Amino acid sequence: MYIDSCTYTVKGNTYTRHLLRESFREKGKVCHRTLANLSHASDAEIQALKLALKHKHDLQQLGNVNEHIRVQQGLSVAAVVTLWQLAKRLGLVQALGNSQQGKRALWQVLARVIDQGSRLSAVRLATSHAACDVLGLDAFDEDDLYENLDWLAANQDDIEDKLFRSRYGAQKPDLYLYDVTSSYFEGVCNALAAFGYCRDGKKGKMQVVYGLLCDFQGIPVSIQAFAGNTVDTKTFGKQVHKVTERFGGGSVTMVGDRGMIKGPQIEQLQAEKDHEFHYITAITKSQIETLLKQDVVQLELFDETVSEVIAKEGVRYVLRRNPTRAAEMAATRASKFAKLQKLVSKQNTYLAEHPRASVAVAQRNVDQKWKKLRLPPVQVMVDSRTLSLSKDEQPWNETAKLDGCYCLKTDLNKKQATKEIVHQRYKDLSQVEWSFRTSKTVHLEARPIYVRLESRTRGHLFVVMLAYLLVQELAKCWRDLDMTVEEGIDELKTLCTTQVSVQGNVLLHNVPDPRPSVQRLLDAAQVELPGKIPSRGVTVSTRKKLVQERKTA
Repeated sequence: MYIDSCTYTVKGNTYTRHLLRESFREKGKVCHRTLANLSHASDAEIQALKLALKHKHDLQQLGNVNEHIRVQQGLSVAAVVTLWQLAKRLGLVQALGNSQQGKRALWQVLARVIDQGSRLSAVRLATSHAACDVLGLDAFDEDDLYENLDWLAANQDDIEDKLFRSRYGAQKPDLYLYDVTSSYFEGVCNALAAFGYCRDGKKGKMQVVYGLLCDFQGIPVSIQAFAGNTVDTKTFGKQVHKVTERFGGGSVTMVGDRGMIKGPQIEQLQAEKDHEFHYITAITKSQIETLLKQDVVQLELFDETVSEVIAKEGVRYVLRRNPTRAAEMAATRASKFAKLQKLVSKQNTYLAEHPRASVAVAQRNVDQKWKKLRLPPVQVMVDSRTLSLSKDEQPWNETAKLDGCYCLKTDLNKKQATKEIVHQRYKDLSQVEWSFRTSKTVHLEARPIYVRLESRTRGHLFVVMLAYLLVQELAKCWRDLDMTVEEGIDELKTLCTTQVSVQGNVLLHNVPDPRPSVQRLLDAAQVELPGKIPSRGVTVSTRKKLVQERKTA
């Protein structure tokens, strides 16, 4: 790196221009690249820069001599550069665009991976990371990021389409995985918040429902938010139209769990004329029992190996018994019965110690516990103020006969997919469940949701989906390392630049050589850190100050 100075005359006027440039080789040829135009700097500043570049290997000693030059710890750089290069590799940078709104959206995605939190925390994060210098961001605050969520929601379809085209081109996938989850709110002011079936087990909390559409590899393609009281099946039609109008090509198969693709949804797929749609789903235990009664399937077909039955109208049932799951269900039932016996013992002790206690009340308590545990029928017998339990073996055996058994349903014929492929494609739904787990709690922490407007809720969930793309890619890159993605990001955050300032003006950030643990992460992700990062002189700050928000004693 050097400063190229040139003096020239135009119409009798003399001008001097100063350019910060660097040299590099490309295909054996020496090339030059301009990093910054320093013509606006004073002569003293230019001389200081030339002096700093001349003594770049011993700036600390130079700083001791010249009080105008200062070398100090700069901003964290490795995490931002790594995620930025991954985003370019995945086509995310191109999909978001080069506008300031696109760059702010990219920072929101990167900030979600680096350190989860609100828009306010994302602004504070930019003050300690080289986000503005690496991404080319202008100054912004939390209000700009809130408005950026509106921009993301308005442009979500276009961004998803660009990512889809960059990933697949003309070779569009023929199978999609779809599942639904929900996230609860602590407050009640969100526009999409409503009471509904809460998968988080939080009673009395309003929630938002969102569905994630993935390709056959479990890579997210699209995310869509719904009101919190929307049932799973009501979200399915939106995905069918989305695949038809934006992603589909030729024959398409939708894979969803037993609560997602039912009779009306199957009819909806079959009614589509623009594309040939197929489905893979599972049926409930009661539906399996109905098929057994109708002799469509037989109990002996359920085995550790996959078997199938072809029913009327080309519908295929793929059957299997999971012995591990069967053992778990039997153990759970035994544990519940042990709890019921423990309650009987407790009631007997109470009856013995309290002669005037009612036996009928004790018997009623046991009955209520039995209903709560949802066990097969048991008899609560009374003999001289002592309760005892008796199991009716026949219903217990009937309940246990389907332990670990499951049945898949599809309209794909054998030429389109063998029974093993149908079974594996349904198992691939676990990848969507894993993405929900990562997005909601493990790393990206989609909740708590710190926004109220519908557009910003949609934008927030879209940011989480895009951040999951980066986490998913990092997990692939680092799968051979004894380190989680969270630990890897924390390790990268420790690498900071050496900041060079002249008379209080930050000119550039030198990137030091990484220590071995950081270098291993960079090599595994195929990321190369630059030697220097020119400072753009951008200062980021929040409008809301913590000092003003804190309560005084």
